[in-house]
Amino acid sequence: MNKVKRTYSSRSRLSLPSSSPSSSPPSTTKRKCFGEGGENEPPIKKRITIKTSPSGRSAKPKQSVLRQLHFSIETSVLRTCTICGLSYTRGAPDDESLHRAHCLRVQRGMEWGREEEREAEKVGVEEIQSAVKLKDGKKGRIICFKANVSGRIGSKLTILLETINLALSSPPLSTDILQSSKAYLYLIPSLTNSHREKIVGCVIAQRISTAMTVAAPSETLLKRDSDEATHRHSPPSSPTHRLVAVDTTSGLFCHPEALPTPLGIPRLFVSSAHRRQGIASRLLSAAAATFIHGCPLDPVNGDVAFTQPTEGGHAVMQNWGGGGVRIYEE
Repeated sequence: MNKVKRTYSSRSRLSLPSSSPSSSPPSTTKRKCFGEGGENEPPIKKRITIKTSPSGRSAKPKQSVLRQLHFSIETSVLRTCTICGLSYTRGAPDDESLHRAHCLRVQRGMEWGREEEREAEKVGVEEIQSAVKLKDGKKGRIICFKANVSGRIGSKLTILLETINLALSSPPLSTDILQSSKAYLYLIPSLTNSHREKIVGCVIAQRISTAMTVAAPSETLLKRDSDEATHRHSPPSSPTHRLVAVDTTSGLFCHPEALPTPLGIPRLFVSSAHRRQGIASRLLSAAAATFIHGCPLDPVNGDVAFTQPTEGGHAVMQNWGGGGVRIYEE
């Protein structure tokens, strides 16, 4: 039996690697470099992080909260406050916020504190009267300054005028009017802070040139009779048909002739919690006495005029002016 003889050439052909780089398997070299000696170790994989919510689910982009609007035909969403008289839409955040701020200012007034006092001398604030006693026994003071002031006091007056215009349903005063006007404020001590005061009354006094005389009640009756006769296609029974109707609901008529008048009152306001205490008449008297330096004015003689007044303003005009207050166009 012949024995198989192994030779070195056959052994080297099986075990020795070839000197040519192309003959070696490419995967062997790459695997050694990647795993660094561990053939059984799996290759390292890159981590992929996924953001998840606390509940374990992947986070989704936030969506804006939508609100469902409902139409109610039976009930109206428009409300009118019985305290301040402002109409607003119930359920509308902007309207309700505006109403709350406006209603508080109408009832209690606005604050006047140390910040305003520090600016008072700079902008020319003048104290007209001090220790002015009201009907309920409270005492306050009256100050005056230009209506076109800037700074903190100017911002305070702007908010106050916005409140007054809303309460009276009046348009804002123009820049020209503010330049020729003075603001008279009635201040009383605050009940909650001894270093602050409350603005409970305001009068804007304006320099004007002419105004119209208010017709007497007897002339107003003749005017109405004349209008009725005109509607019946008959000639007017009196020359009073030339009267100018200012407010037909309150029976306010004026003669059309423009008479020289130096002082006009475009805005008059008293907070609702402090009315019927004489604040309006005291502010008007202070304005008539000091608006023109060294020349006090008398409303009875027709030196003072109002713009178209409300029902309450008409009563103040008649009581304070004794029937001599005139009417002018703002």
